[in-house]
Formats: sequence, C-alpha cells, structure tokens
Amino acid sequence: MYGISQEQLDEIDSLLINELIAIGVHSAIVVDVAGNVIAEHENGGQSTIDVHSFAALAAGNFAAVDAMAQLVGEQEFSLHFHKGETESINFSKINDDILLITIFGNEITLGFLRLKTAEVIEKITAIWSTTEY
Repeated sequence: MYGISQEQLDEIDSLLINELIAIGVHSAIVVDVAGNVIAEHENGGQSTIDVHSFAALAAGNFAAVDAMAQLVGEQEFSLHFHKGETESINFSKINDDILLITIFGNEITLGFLRLKTAEVIEKITAIWSTTEY
C-alpha cells in the first residue's frame, strides 16, 4: 500500500497508540484522500464507528472543504475541526494524499490535541520520507 513497508506501518501504528490513544483520543485513523484506511486504532472500545464508512465520508468532507478554500482564495485548509456535544473530530493533512483523523471527547483540549497531532504528523512524515507512494 503506497509503497510502505510493514516495518513503516508498524512504526505508524506505534505512533498512533503511544502518542494519541495514550492521551485519551478515542480513535486515530490514517486514510488516503480516496477514503482508504491505512492505519487505525481505538481506545478500548470508546468508539463504535464503522471505520471504513467514516474514512470514505471524511475524505469526501476534506475534498469539499478544500474546494471551498479555493473558492475563497486559499490554496487549502490543512486542518478541519468539528465540535460535538461529547465527541469532536479533528482532520489534519499529513501530505497531499494522506490525512490523520482523530476522534476525541471533552477530556482533551483542542490545543493539546493539535500539539500532539503536529508531533505525530512530523514523525509520520519522517517515516514516509524514504518511501515513494
């Protein structure tokens, strides 16, 4: 998948678990812009979503918002956030083809999540820096 090795995928899985799930994120999902799931982890069953349907919808949402960005003169909106009463969703671009989606509750502040997400994206980018996809 995308020229990524099993070792690299294992490193990404470890990052999702140790950097995001460990801080209380309910779900961390890496998807491509077509909606294919590359990696995903849940925090002890707190999330009961259909990950594949969610990934497809999330990719469509990201594409729609990017089109809106261009309509208002922006190249892109690289970060999207949806706030719910008990669950929120944060979408971040890893690169032009890959997204990191986190689902989290009120126990995590958006600022802290964005900081941790930025760190994870930097590490995933380093993992993929030697890969062609």
